[in-house]
Amino acid sequence: MRMVGLTGGIASGKSTVSKELGIRGVPVIDADKIAHDVLRKGTRGWKRVVGIFGQDILLGSGEVNRARLGEIVFADPAKRKQLNKALEPFIAFGLWSEIFKQWLYGTHVVVLDVPLLFEAKLTWMTKPIVVVWVDRETQEARLLKRDHLPEEQARNRILAQLPLEVKRDKADIVIDNTGTLENTKLQVDQLFTTINAPLSLKELLLSRTGVLCWVTGVVILGWLLL
Repeated sequence: MRMVGLTGGIASGKSTVSKELGIRGVPVIDADKIAHDVLRKGTRGWKRVVGIFGQDILLGSGEVNRARLGEIVFADPAKRKQLNKALEPFIAFGLWSEIFKQWLYGTHVVVLDVPLLFEAKLTWMTKPIVVVWVDRETQEARLLKRDHLPEEQARNRILAQLPLEVKRDKADIVIDNTGTLENTKLQVDQLFTTINAPLSLKELLLSRTGVLCWVTGVVILGWLLL
């Protein structure tokens, strides 16, 4: 199975690329959605985060006030690290569960949409690595327009991630999202063709079909040797 790593920066347009790949029929595992789910009221992740940050981060419904939590952790690197450490095992479990589910389905190509792919050191499991890139000015302008944040908060959120220029230099494929949506869609078309190329021998052997083939081969060989 081919696991394609998709990453970028906040407001770089990664979600747009992810959505376009989904429209084209590519299974996408969204780490942001998993992170959202592990913070739902009553979950182990919710209990751990409330235990660290207190009741002040909760809404009247008991759900986490994500905007308030974001203000806290993006203003303080130590608290952001504390949050990431608290949620990491739950997010990792959710991510691997979704990967295993796709493997059971016999999926040949799956996209892992992970904002912190480099920061979380998950690049070893993905090939190719796709980075959605925009220049810093465009990134900041889009973030301000999208989230209606004060400029200082917007900059803090951008600075909390590895710079897009660094991610771009580490990428196998770069999607330049500084232009129009149509231009981005054309690049996604090219990406779709690339990631749907025939699987390598290693990818094939690690797919469900490959594993079933070599297990069957071992069983038959054992039977013949009896």
